Amino acid sequence: MSDLLGMVRRHWWIVALLTIFGVVGAYEVTARQPKVFESATSVLVQPTGAGQDTNVSGGRTKGEINLDTEAQLVRSTAVATDAAQLLRSTAAPDSLAGKVSVEVPANTSVLVITFKAGGARDAQAGSHAFAEAYLRNREETAANELAEQIATIDGKLKQLNAALAPINSRLASLRPDSSERPNLESQRLTITNQVNTLSARLNQLVTTTVSAGKIIRDANLPERPSKPVLPLNLGSGAAVGLLLGAGAAILRERLDRRIRRPDDLTRRCDVAVLAALPPKVRPRLDDVFPPFGAGGRVFNRLRNEVVAGSPMKENGTGRALAERGDRGQVIVVAGASRGSASTVVAANLAAAFARTGGQTVLVCAHLPDSVAELAPVTRLLGVRAVPGLSDVLAGKVALGRAVQRASRQPRLSVITTGGTASASGLLQSQMLRDALTSLRRQAEYVVIEAPATSTSADAQSVASLADIALVAVELKRTRYADVTDAAEQLRRVGTPLLGAVVLPRLVRHRDEPPPAPARAHDEDDDNDALDLDEEETEDEAVADADTVVMKKVGTRKKPRKAPATNTSAPR
Repeated sequence: MSDLLGMVRRHWWIVALLTIFGVVGAYEVTARQPKVFESATSVLVQPTGAGQDTNVSGGRTKGEINLDTEAQLVRSTAVATDAAQLLRSTAAPDSLAGKVSVEVPANTSVLVITFKAGGARDAQAGSHAFAEAYLRNREETAANELAEQIATIDGKLKQLNAALAPINSRLASLRPDSSERPNLESQRLTITNQVNTLSARLNQLVTTTVSAGKIIRDANLPERPSKPVLPLNLGSGAAVGLLLGAGAAILRERLDRRIRRPDDLTRRCDVAVLAALPPKVRPRLDDVFPPFGAGGRVFNRLRNEVVAGSPMKENGTGRALAERGDRGQVIVVAGASRGSASTVVAANLAAAFARTGGQTVLVCAHLPDSVAELAPVTRLLGVRAVPGLSDVLAGKVALGRAVQRASRQPRLSVITTGGTASASGLLQSQMLRDALTSLRRQAEYVVIEAPATSTSADAQSVASLADIALVAVELKRTRYADVTDAAEQLRRVGTPLLGAVVLPRLVRHRDEPPPAPARAHDEDDDNDALDLDEEETEDEAVADADTVVMKKVGTRKKPRKAPATNTSAPR
């Protein structure tokens, strides 16, 4: 449940937008719906006296009249025909009957007849017309039934009188002691009793007054339409929009392959999160974080994590240096996707190492054609763009000339990307190994900003020369597959992956100026240049480069004396 709520919260704008659409849609539907007015008439149903009112066994109403049956009679075709005549309407009776609804209040003999129409006066007239038509129909039915009963009794009386006349005549002609007299007198008595009974019933029917019922509350003129109900429709629209928004947010979260929370790395990529910049801390693109700010504290903790979890890797050239006890620690920071995340992480991590007093070198291993210009290291640390690593690997300058001191970090030296665009593939050459070997001798920490693993195989090559690796992840841009692939690449070359460093999405804000164009290297201003003769041996070149690098990074050890064949101008 918490995950679902988190998905909805992260995509709150989708939920809000669809909720607003639902409310607006409900309002539009309400505005387009025809207005319906309702008017009700209350009718008190009374026994007619014609003997037609009988309740069924087990009926819902307990009175003398079955009101459920009467409610159905109100919507009958006969009543609807009479109501149409009263309304002077040409509509079909069944159509009018469909607009009528009848309710029977509990424990009453009242029918509430409601009529629906598009106008208030039409609803009032329709309700009254159906009440009148029902009462007339009920009264006419009772009167007709009463007349039929009177006619039937009257006919029966005529038959009895006709049968009684011969009997009276026969008795008048018989002698008092005649044997037929008792039988005829018995017949006359029976017929006379029947005539008296029927005459009494006839007198009762003739004096009966037919009363079908009466209207106790006439139809009112409705002041407002009963439908559509605007509050109900708006609430329903908001509820539907809210449900659709929640569903859309969850669906978008499921289909989105980009990382949106640091916890997703551990849960879905099996990569530990070493550090995560809080969402409220805006990543700086013009300088590293100050040491006592929120961002600086994050990278200080990251530095401690790296130092505590660093296994000194023993292979290749590093093994020989380790045996001499003269080896620095190399940390590679690779971005899982294109962008400036690895630049920001590497620069701030290197600054955090430099603040401890240890000599630190930041090596930018991005090639010029893959450098992201959003946060260049030249802007973060205030150094020149050239010469740099690509120039060293291309053989244009010596390693010593590419090392620059960061203006705002006294213990931090920087080797930028450089300006040689034809250096592609040189990150896998022996020259990079030799350069890192020299840097290991002189610095305690060497932080390498590697290319993104998703765009270049050079990141894997550079990582094979490092002791430990970190993956820089940019939220809302880096995908799960990129992180998984980066971790797999690093594991295949045997470099321990400590974990990931998570940054919010990097954007340039309005108050930040764009990166300044790279300033060309000035030969006159560089007194640290190291020029090697073409005839010098490889060992001499390495020794001379080490001497200049030692001066650049301010190593604690005294540099070795350069061979006599060295013709360079030391600083």
